[in-house]
Order: sequence, then C-alpha cells, then structure tokens
Amino acid sequence: MTAVLLAVLMIYLYLKATPYPVEIDHGPAPEALVNPYLAAEFFLRKQGLSVSHANSLDILPTLAPQHHSLLLLGDRYNMTPRQIDQVLDWAQAGGRLLFVAQSLWDEKTGQSNDLLLDRVQLQQSLSKDLKDPPPDTPDDPYPQLTKLYLEDEDAPAYAGFDTTFHLEDPKNLVKAWANSAKATHMMQLNHGLGSIIVVTDADLWKTPAIDQYDNAWLLWYLTADTSVTLLFNTEHDSLLTLLLRHFPQALVALAALIGLGCWHFGVRHGPLLQPQTKARRQLQEHLRASADFMLRHNGQDSLLQALQQDILRRVRHRHPGYEQLDVAEQWRVLARLSGQPADAISQAMGPRSKQRFSSAEFSRQVAHLQTLRNAL
Repeated sequence: MTAVLLAVLMIYLYLKATPYPVEIDHGPAPEALVNPYLAAEFFLRKQGLSVSHANSLDILPTLAPQHHSLLLLGDRYNMTPRQIDQVLDWAQAGGRLLFVAQSLWDEKTGQSNDLLLDRVQLQQSLSKDLKDPPPDTPDDPYPQLTKLYLEDEDAPAYAGFDTTFHLEDPKNLVKAWANSAKATHMMQLNHGLGSIIVVTDADLWKTPAIDQYDNAWLLWYLTADTSVTLLFNTEHDSLLTLLLRHFPQALVALAALIGLGCWHFGVRHGPLLQPQTKARRQLQEHLRASADFMLRHNGQDSLLQALQQDILRRVRHRHPGYEQLDVAEQWRVLARLSGQPADAISQAMGPRSKQRFSSAEFSRQVAHLQTLRNAL
C-alpha cells in the first residue's frame, strides 16, 4: 500500500513540476580578480595579436623591440634610473612603449616624482589648474570624452579617459595627441626607431570600462601589428609568504628544530638566580619613563611633527596631487577624507607658536593628531 501511495505521489509531482532555466552568477573568476586587464588581453587576442603579461622588467632583455608593444600600466615609483635607461633604449631600438603618467609637474623643483615622464620631457598637471583653458564649445556633444581624429574619417573615436589630469608638451616633441574639451589625455612622440605613448590613466582599459565608448578599439589601434606585453603588477609576495604557501611542513620542522636547539643549549650552568623583588617597576612605568626621556631630549615639536608627517603620507597616498594644493584646499581634502570637522583639522595641522605647550595642551594636541591619523 505504501509503495502505491508513493508511486501516485511521484506521478502527481512529475505532472505538476515545470522546468525553467536559471542563471546563477558566481562572480568574477579568480583570474579576473588578480588581473584587471584580463578582458583587454582577451580582446587583443581576438584581434589576432599575441598578448602576454609580466610582473617585472626582468623580461625586457627577452623582448625583441621590432613589432612589439610594452604597456607599463602599474605603479612605477620603484623604477631605478638604470631601468628607465633600459626601457628607453628598448623603445629607441624600435619598440612601442606605452606608460601612464604618475606624478604632477612641480614648477618649484622643475621636475616630478615620475622619472620616466621627466625623461621624455612631458609634464602632467591638474586640468582645473590650466591658466588658459579652451573655451566651451556648444556644438561638442561629449565634452567629457577624449576625441582621437584620424585621417579619412568623418567622426572621431571617443575614449573615456579621466579628465582630472592634463598632459603638456613644452618642447613641442609630440607628433599626435588626443583631447577632451578642456585637457589633453594622450600624447605620442617618436623615439629613435620606435615610439612612446603617454596617457593620463589606464582605467578605461580595465574590465569594468573597456567595453564602453571606443576604449577597446583605442587599445587595439595603439598596439596594432605588434606583439603585446602588459606589465601592471610589480608587487611580489615576500619570501616568508611563499614558504608558508608551498613548504608549510618544512617550516614546522625547522621551528621544532630551532626549539630543540634552544632547549639543548639553554641548559642552566651555575647557581640559581634569586627571585626578582616584587618592588620592580611595571611595564607602564617603563613606557612612561621612555616617553619622558624622548620629550626632554627631542622636545615637543619633533613628536608633533612626526605625527603630522605620518598624516601627510597617508593623505598623499589617498589623494594624488595633494602637495600641489593650497593650505585651505588641503584642509578641505583632509576634512573630507577623515570625516573630521574643519576646526579640528586647523587645530591639528595649523602652524604652532614657538611658545612651549603646557602638559594638558600638549596632550590635547597629540590626541587631535592621533584621532585625525586614525580616521585616515
């Protein structure tokens, strides 16, 4: 009887069940998470180009310059002058080099923090700081997009560069460029047998944006008829991280061996030490004594300046070009990034009088700076 009821139930469910398709989004693949230019690589391969990526410039001697494009899309602040010479020599021998300008031009020092950008004699500034910006053009339907005009083409190609930055060519070396309504975002110049292309940013070729406007086409146009090597991640895992990942058992055995060695050589020789008196100082007393010693020998200014320098390092990392702003704008940026009120910013970062603070005032000033630093 039970088998009959079960069979009837299964027949009923079979007749009532309606299949339907369901798409389940599992998110980006692990390859896409570690490679923001994965879609760009697939697109270029689809156009018939040979594409590879690297994590350091050690591969440069293996790249033949002729018919090869090298795209430096990552952080280059750790590049040495010798590496810059090697890259420029590679381009001069016939390579096509594309890199992202990473620092603003400093009029006072006559240089930027981007050695490669300085070597090609181009300068980057903020678009809002242009002294004579182009006038508004009413018939421009896309003022925020960068336009690239080609011969024998009626309409330009449109690219989504970040319009915050602007490239300048003070030596008139550039042979081609692309502008938005107010600024220039791409420049190309000849370099020996090869060429160099400088852009203000490469976010338009990352996975979320490459399918917008003519971004993908522009990347193909700049690398056409060449093999392409992308270099965008120069940060490497430390030796300890690699050992923990690949040889955890060996590290455990090494730690056990070191422990046994310490136990063997740590056998007591000589008489026992008498127990320490309970009247010895606590850790808090040692820390207070160390702090008083630093305050007496270095003064209040050195301690406060150390906190302020730490704050400036953090805000420069989060807001490129911060050092180019005036004091009022810097304080507004600090207030926006930290969420602290303007009076707290001015109290913490404002110039200090030469008069020595009282203990209570010094403690309050340190507390203000620590609160601001922790908020960043």
